[in-house]
Order: sequence, then structure tokens, then C-alpha cells
Amino acid sequence: MKQKFTINGMSCNHCVATVEKAVNELPGIQKVKVNLKKNEGVVKFDEAQVDAKQIAEKVTAAGFDTEVV
Repeated sequence: MKQKFTINGMSCNHCVATVEKAVNELPGIQKVKVNLKKNEGVVKFDEAQVDAKQIAEKVTAAGFDTEVV
């Protein structure tokens, strides 16, 4: 499954790397692409192992506000 997220609070490429690293720690993540200029991320994942809510919680735990689009 592919899901888009709005991610607020990012200000630099280090923030992007922090979000991508945090999400990649979850099981079932296949691809993470975060766009700083658009304040969004797209995550491809195996929904048998992880869901959008868990991904959003991981982004929030990394220090950024997020919302499933």
C-alpha cells in the first residue's frame, strides 16, 4: 500500500533524513520519500505488518507533526 502524509515542522535536509530513518525502522516499510518543500511524505508499506497510524505515530515520536492525507 502507498500512503501520503503531511509532515509539519521540517526545516532542513537533516529533518528529512530524521523522518526517513525513523519510518524505515518500522517493519514492513518498503519505500519512504519525504519532500521538504511540499511538507509531505509518501510511504510504501506492507499493510500486513504496519499501518498508517503506526507510521504517523513514528513521525510524531521523531518530533514532527503529521497527518494522514
